[in-house]
Amino acid sequence: MTTISTKAAQEAPALAAWLAGAGIGCRVQDAAVARDRADIAVLHTSEQAWATHRDILIELADGVPVLDRARGGMPARVRFGFDDMAFGHALIAELLRPALRPACGEPDSAAFLTLAARIAASDATVLVLGETGTGKEGLSRYLHDRSARRDGPFVAVNCAALPETMLEAMLFGHQKGSFTGAGAAGEGLFRAAEGGTLMLDEIAELPLALQAKLLRAIQEREVLPVGGTRPIAIDVRIVAAANRDLATEVAAGRFRADLYWRLNVMPLTLRPLGQRRLDIRAIAAALMLRHVRTDDLFPWPTQAALDRMMAHDWPGNVRELENVIQRALLLRTGDRLDAGDLTLDTAVVPAIMPVATVAADPVVPIGGAAVTRLSDLTRTIRAQAIEEALVQTGGHRLQTARLLGISERTLRYRLADMRNAA
Repeated sequence: MTTISTKAAQEAPALAAWLAGAGIGCRVQDAAVARDRADIAVLHTSEQAWATHRDILIELADGVPVLDRARGGMPARVRFGFDDMAFGHALIAELLRPALRPACGEPDSAAFLTLAARIAASDATVLVLGETGTGKEGLSRYLHDRSARRDGPFVAVNCAALPETMLEAMLFGHQKGSFTGAGAAGEGLFRAAEGGTLMLDEIAELPLALQAKLLRAIQEREVLPVGGTRPIAIDVRIVAAANRDLATEVAAGRFRADLYWRLNVMPLTLRPLGQRRLDIRAIAAALMLRHVRTDDLFPWPTQAALDRMMAHDWPGNVRELENVIQRALLLRTGDRLDAGDLTLDTAVVPAIMPVATVAADPVVPIGGAAVTRLSDLTRTIRAQAIEEALVQTGGHRLQTARLLGISERTLRYRLADMRNAA
């Protein structure tokens, strides 16, 4: 429970409502009143005598907004004026938010997390659905943290990232010598998550044959390692996640109906970020706190920057927002994050990758030219990315390399390759 001092509540009368909307319970009382040691208090900056290092001191004042992080046994300090109040409230909420609880600013999102916490208290299998980048793994970790299994392991596996030939052994384990290269036995991810939670991300990518074995493991609560003859009992909670509609996958014959109904005990669907406008400020605050070092100047976003973020559709969801903020923090030209520092992608990109049939010898049109070799296609896309990054950074090579996530030496090599190709 968060305590807001009477004086702080008078200073920021809308703060309590914002925190309540973000799902953070709070009460207003005098700073001198004794409170539980676990409580975090929001106090006026003049009430430092009653503050601990975990508290937050606030002050409303015109001028440049300031965030001083908690350090050296001193509490955090937040100062902002009326023009920066919206982000100031979001920032205070983020400083108060429990570590594994997803960031939110929408009352509907707070209600969704309350429902997730209720589901977490049971041991039911959960199916998390949502577009790529909406935070499915974060929600899965929250379910684990709010469950009776919180002291056990949380194991997350991306089913699309594992080689198909190794999936069965990776999930269920294997005996020594059961296949070439198996010099020792492996316990597998189900047994690694014993007593805890196993998150199966991108579960729609599992081959049909392996789906049958997964169904048996969930139903019987036991796994049969590759090369083994005796099943091994397991005590694991399953959280499955997918960025495609599994009911549609079942209708198309790509996903087993019996496994779908076994997983769909407690479905939770994450809405796209573009439909959660008030969450954008909260998540932006969380990302900035993550990516700005504690001892660096905190570059508050201007209202123009916030307006631009709130107006964007975010087809890449939270992952896209994080990329935009990281680039802006690196390339900003002033002490604040302004609208001009935000590089937003206006290209239309499908949030969920469709299943497509690729021809054996694809011809992909790039800029009107037909590219028939994959090496040429890769070179063309890479050159376009470098040219766009150079434009964004005004030709600054070091900033361009950082924007592209490569070394300056690699950038020089790529530029030379482009000149030779020309």
